[in-house]
Amino acid sequence: MKVILLERVERLGGLGDLVNVKDGFARNFLLPRSKALRATGDNLKVFEARRTEIEASNDKARDAARKAGDRLDGSSYVMIRQAGESGHLYGSVSGRDVADAVNAAGGRVERSMVVLDRPIKTLGVHQVRLRLHPEVAVTINVNVARSPDEAERQARGENVITSQFEEDRAVDAAAIASLLEGGAGAEFADRDQH
Repeated sequence: MKVILLERVERLGGLGDLVNVKDGFARNFLLPRSKALRATGDNLKVFEARRTEIEASNDKARDAARKAGDRLDGSSYVMIRQAGESGHLYGSVSGRDVADAVNAAGGRVERSMVVLDRPIKTLGVHQVRLRLHPEVAVTINVNVARSPDEAERQARGENVITSQFEEDRAVDAAAIASLLEGGAGAEFADRDQH
């Protein structure tokens, strides 16, 4: 199906482009979301008559998105979640969770603006892309931790899972050393001699 794009669509074209797309993509995505018009003679005339109005509206929306993007770009958001000892979350962080965190901090982001290739399933600081307008995208940091203290440590660049394992090893080594220094070591030494 041939359509006229009413805004820039990633990997497809820009405003005013006449493109061929699959019928389902046009009927289910482009047309219902007012991102395109069917390329009929009447629609082409209507588009050309309203082109400057559509371009002005798009420019205004892009400028507003850039202003919002300047405030959001590089910002960090902490999300407290439950996780196992290996750092895997019980559940995952979705685009809706990210949008809720940004909105709770005073931003204005819809869930559809959050671009996640796959849900976040591990502890750590993750970079997430926000597409505020078809021509404006910014990156934020989402710090997923089990506690505010852990989030603070992760923000400083510490890998809390590795640190936890190293602390556990040090505690175990200290416990073994104290056992060997105390009476338990002598018992084992006596038993080995008999």
